[in-house]
Amino acid sequence: MSDYFIGRPDSREGDFSQFDVRRLTDVLDATISDAKGSSWYDAPGSAVDVTVARLCMLRRAKSGESASMSAGDEAVRSVLDRADPETVVWLLTRTISYMDEQGFPDFVPGARFDED
Repeated sequence: MSDYFIGRPDSREGDFSQFDVRRLTDVLDATISDAKGSSWYDAPGSAVDVTVARLCMLRRAKSGESASMSAGDEAVRSVLDRADPETVVWLLTRTISYMDEQGFPDFVPGARFDED
């Protein structure tokens, strides 16, 4: 642990998570709107990549703040629930693309038809 935190009464890890939750929640509505229609193949760090990454960061921060993975999932659902449905579909498409590129289908038992 860093010397910065030793002896500080406000050194709870959850305090950092709470800060991140507030900061991410404040920007995600606009970030999600910016992502609609943007390409993720042209360059890393596109608007859609940043949005998906920040949604992941929100999930992680809220899970840390609440000591509950389901709280992180709920925080992401809450943000996405406010977003334009077409934009949510666009983000989901990017997420599926990324998972496919990372080989996710190869690690899911029963996903391939020849495993039936």
